[in-house]
Amino acid sequence: MTDTPEQNDESYTYAKAGVSIAAGNALVKAIGPLAKSTARPGATSELGGFGGFFDPKAAGYKDPLLVAANDGVGTKVKLAIDHDRHDNIGIDLVAMCVNDLIVQGAEPLFFLDYFATGKLETGIAERVVAGIAEGCKIAGCALIGGETAEMPGMYADGDYDLAGFCVGAVERGEQLTGDKVAEGDVLLGLSSSGVHSNGFSLVRRLAADKGWKLDRPALFDNETLLIDALIAPTRIYVKPLLKPIREGRIHALAHITGGGLLENVPRVLPEGLHAHIDVGGWVQPRLMAFLQAQGNIEPEEMARTFNCGIGMVLAVAADEVESLKADLEAEGEEVHVIGAIRAGDKGCTVAGREGEWAARENWSATHLG
Repeated sequence: MTDTPEQNDESYTYAKAGVSIAAGNALVKAIGPLAKSTARPGATSELGGFGGFFDPKAAGYKDPLLVAANDGVGTKVKLAIDHDRHDNIGIDLVAMCVNDLIVQGAEPLFFLDYFATGKLETGIAERVVAGIAEGCKIAGCALIGGETAEMPGMYADGDYDLAGFCVGAVERGEQLTGDKVAEGDVLLGLSSSGVHSNGFSLVRRLAADKGWKLDRPALFDNETLLIDALIAPTRIYVKPLLKPIREGRIHALAHITGGGLLENVPRVLPEGLHAHIDVGGWVQPRLMAFLQAQGNIEPEEMARTFNCGIGMVLAVAADEVESLKADLEAEGEEVHVIGAIRAGDKGCTVAGREGEWAARENWSATHLG
């Protein structure tokens, strides 16, 4: 004899399954003004339709090439969740996309986000989207749409993940492809604002293994909590670089993300050219020195995992260095002369005076530990 399922006349709803349409609608209503605040020529930033429109002609383009990029924030999101730091993680999301567009010479035009969670907490989601809107304003692009996915059972309580999608444009013939890079070009580095959005699996492993107290002042900066130093938002480099790109003063750009200096700079080099980076060209930030000392990280591993204080690398003609450096500094960037392009196998060498990295490591171990 087999059991038969009990008859149940209960009426099922989407809400009973864990999805609140009302919460989703409330979020769309709440973030409408945020999206509107990012409006720019070519976009109205009105939410609620099935798609967002953008008019390149209204943005001033005559014969544009469209450039697209998408990215996430990685496990930095986990730090934001665990320590209630939701307000700036959206800036990271925008930065990771728009910085990838500017290295092609493209101006970011519009952005869309994807927010996925197990249970929608509108207050947290609104904080995240507010950060996305702020990132869009810094980059000069419009937030024209997105998607919020509430998926019970897919995420642990309180967890969420993010993805961003951005489209930019560059006038035909003005795009940066690396073909203008030449032997003798000088490498300029723009300072990062911290770890940015790469290497956080290693950061979190160190935090767990070394027992860091993230809610206490950082050993290298008593005025800043360690969690705030680690989670500082990724710097957005778009606006200071647009004008010199359009003036033809920059031969190539490399966004220093996963793979660090060693693997990102060669991506914009033609065959037969090698980037030589001198670590004596800038002072390693104390946060980076702290990570290196705490993990006993070898210099090569540092240069492949973290940005080491340089978030964007420019290849420029030698006779442009001084004027371009002055112009970028006037826009608020910290600019360092960090190396040069020479003939050789395509690649990148990060080096310095013998013992220089070790000296910095000892300094950080002595004064930060």
